[in-house]
Amino acid sequence: MGKTTGFLEYARRTPGECEALERIGGWNEFTVPLEEEKLREQAARCMDCGTPFCHVGRLLSGMASGCPLHNLIPEWNDMVYRGNWKVALGRLHKTNNFPEFTGRVCPAPCEGACTVGKHGSPVTIKNIEKSIVDRGFEEGWIVPEPPLLRTGKTVAVVGSGPAGMACAAQLNKAGHTVTVYERADRIGGLLTYGIPNMKLEKSKVQRRVDLLAAEGVEFVTGVEIGRDVSAEELRSRHDAVVLCTGSTKARDLPVPGRDLEGIHQAMEFLTLNTKSLLDSGLEDGSYLSAAGKDVVVIGGGDTGTDCVATALRHGCKSVVQLEIMPQAPLSRQADNPWPEYPKVLKVDYGQQEAAAVYGEDPRRYLVSTKRFGGDGRGHLTEVHTVRIEWKRSEDGRMMAVEIPGSEEALPAQMVLLALGFTGPEEQVMDQLGVERDERGNAKAEFGLQATNVDGVFAAGDMRRGQSLVVWAISEGRQAAREVDRYLMGTSELP
Repeated sequence: MGKTTGFLEYARRTPGECEALERIGGWNEFTVPLEEEKLREQAARCMDCGTPFCHVGRLLSGMASGCPLHNLIPEWNDMVYRGNWKVALGRLHKTNNFPEFTGRVCPAPCEGACTVGKHGSPVTIKNIEKSIVDRGFEEGWIVPEPPLLRTGKTVAVVGSGPAGMACAAQLNKAGHTVTVYERADRIGGLLTYGIPNMKLEKSKVQRRVDLLAAEGVEFVTGVEIGRDVSAEELRSRHDAVVLCTGSTKARDLPVPGRDLEGIHQAMEFLTLNTKSLLDSGLEDGSYLSAAGKDVVVIGGGDTGTDCVATALRHGCKSVVQLEIMPQAPLSRQADNPWPEYPKVLKVDYGQQEAAAVYGEDPRRYLVSTKRFGGDGRGHLTEVHTVRIEWKRSEDGRMMAVEIPGSEEALPAQMVLLALGFTGPEEQVMDQLGVERDERGNAKAEFGLQATNVDGVFAAGDMRRGQSLVVWAISEGRQAAREVDRYLMGTSELP
């Protein structure tokens, strides 16, 4: 696959980016695409490794190793190397409904399992994927393909995030009549309101939504199942129901002072910002502004990074990001061997931008928040922290132990809690009588996706807990196949 000696001849090269100080002045994506010759060289680095681990998609040590969608990566790399872009697009769409999303926001477990990366730098799989689909849209190769026949069966998909959209797309291909219900005012779920515009421009999401609508998928916005329409009524209207409402219950931080004004969940901050940006270019003021404020982001991960980057674009006075875990190592450790996902230090776009503005990475590791301080009138003014170290207790568990004398008070008029999510909201599951697992997620076996209620299926974060967009798409596709089998007795969906 690719050029036989390509991985020896060409070094890894990723797209350029607009300068950090320049790009924080706007909300657009900021990567600078490679020219075609360089892209073909990068695809040529894909080696004929015999057993490609990049598309295995298994959990190793609790993290994805290889692509959960089982993308045919060596095949489309080979096609790009040879200049057969349209064929590459066909192979890419065979396993991934939305490569323009994963090519932008996926952390690329495929690259972590790349054989070239075992002793060097992995192939730039994620960027090649994005380049293929972007070219497909530019060339007009991606057009609506409605099914030739309809089965007469109807399916309701609750939630329009990546799992719901993928499920709807596949069921529509099978000829079923699909209605997607979304409680927000726009389709896309996490893709629209959970990921900032500079990481995934919303025109890219709407473009795919419009394509699915042209193929026959019906989208209904502003309708919350369980409130505006009861779950029982929805089940009676359709031959099957797929629950894809995500994991939306945010983890809180119940420390003294939590009720002070100025403390917000990260997703509230990001959602309101994107909605105001799309509605009015932030002119309506209907968002939580970080302008002129000392901002403290509590929590790491992609959401924490997105909060840092958004606060910078507002014009915050300062931004600090607190993480309770230690800094990740610079390279793989002995207990994190290939092809596991590499648990190494990642300097993402938000940290790069903060360093450009303030001269240093905003992250502080091994820090625990003790309490929030106010001005006596209910407004946040400080975050009180203490340094910690992780030690093993007598029963073998790791415990956070405070370091005496390490207390600190950080100025803050805004705190953003990016601590992850604890599970899905229960309303729809309660009304339908769907059983839950020990973590509160919809109980459904992975791969089969069926709940204990006849004709009701679950997919994405609602079933597996907070996870990646690529896993959500994978689960949506699997749910579609099982719904098709439930309705028709057999299925030809992949």
